[in-house]
Amino acid sequence: MNEPAGDHFSWTCPSCGRRVPARFEECRCGFQKQNLPPVVAGQPAPEPARSGPPASLLLILGAAIGLGIAVYIVRSQKDQPAPVAITASQQDAPAGGRALSGPAKPAQASDAFVAPVVGNIVPTREPSSPVAGNSVAPASGSIEDVVSAALPAVASIDTGTGRGSGFFIRPDLVVTNNHVIEGQNSVTLQAGGVKYTARVMTASAAVDIALLQVFNANPQQATLRLGTAATARPGEEVIAIGYALGALSNTVTRGIVSALRQAGSVTLIQTDAAINPGNSGGPLLDRNGTVIGINSMGISKQVGEGLGFAIAIDHAVALINGRSVVSSTTPLAGLNQAMGGPSDSEAARAQGAAQYEQVVKWAAQNGDQIDANWQRSSKLCVSSAAPTGGDRAWFAVYLPDGIKVARSNAYDCFGWIDSLKTAANQIKDGIDKAAETARRDGVYPGTIRDIRRKYRMDWSGWDR
Repeated sequence: MNEPAGDHFSWTCPSCGRRVPARFEECRCGFQKQNLPPVVAGQPAPEPARSGPPASLLLILGAAIGLGIAVYIVRSQKDQPAPVAITASQQDAPAGGRALSGPAKPAQASDAFVAPVVGNIVPTREPSSPVAGNSVAPASGSIEDVVSAALPAVASIDTGTGRGSGFFIRPDLVVTNNHVIEGQNSVTLQAGGVKYTARVMTASAAVDIALLQVFNANPQQATLRLGTAATARPGEEVIAIGYALGALSNTVTRGIVSALRQAGSVTLIQTDAAINPGNSGGPLLDRNGTVIGINSMGISKQVGEGLGFAIAIDHAVALINGRSVVSSTTPLAGLNQAMGGPSDSEAARAQGAAQYEQVVKWAAQNGDQIDANWQRSSKLCVSSAAPTGGDRAWFAVYLPDGIKVARSNAYDCFGWIDSLKTAANQIKDGIDKAAETARRDGVYPGTIRDIRRKYRMDWSGWDR
């Protein structure tokens, strides 16, 4: 029978920590019972030695393992790429006022564009915030690197009737001017040696901006980052890129921001960087390679030197968001008025007068031929002609019974007068239609009469 394990029936070997029955005088490890230290009354028996590491060491080891696991998890999450989003931050500004004063507010992360308030120019993103796609960034702050990085994202646009420029902001989306693609449903693009076909997705004459959706987009197509005109400062260096004259590819000009101008509800960036025909629709970049404007128009040297204008990129962001800027005039007309030029109605009146003059000039050239014909044959075939009070005798064909035809055995007078009337009626139809258009354009009646007198085509019957 086994003896119970207790202080009276067993002793503890201090060498190996085993409990040894009291009847044994020696432990298995060879320790002699007689060598046990004497027990002092009231003092507890010594604790047996424990095998293995102490509990405090195990606690420290467990804490270290837990900390390592936590650090691993945090680093794994940190290494995950953050989603790229096009963002927009809004600034409070009174309706119809300029929101371009003051520093831009920082952009807030979002999965989509935040639609800005119509009529207010707001910063769309910080200059370093990329657009979804393969946004290019210069390797350094040098102009050479900015241009080299941006060129593959600038596109030539061919409408079949004209050429212009544009730039990719996504592999499937191109920004350009409305006047570049006006009247077209689809266009041909070329960027970085690759040709694309695109359709006109959205267009706004009020801000002279159009968005083109690219078919069979190349996912590797380079794109440009969008910034905001709110950060543009007079004296800041800018770069304009486009296809000058529609044929000179990769034309790069450099200048500074001269001023920010308001043309109605549209904000324009005035720059002394050369903007030539064909550059329209190309990007105006800051020194970071970020788009702050869309090159739109240049002023001829006869009017002023170093006057180019780009539409603030903020208007394009509003259009991408599905918001259109309400404007009573186009940027060009608004700029013309700001420079002391004629109003829209005055411009329309002048254009209407010019178009009417072109028709009257054509009518006069044909009338000269009828004059020569009349001089040759009227002596044989016209017995009498009613007075017309007009500049030309043959205007009598427009009057009922205005011409009495003579009979001639030597000449077909009736055939001659019929051909004369046909030619004269073509002239009358052209002048009547042109006069109606001119009146709708606001051309004054006195101006219309002066134009007819200039070409010897005046007759009171035109106004009936």
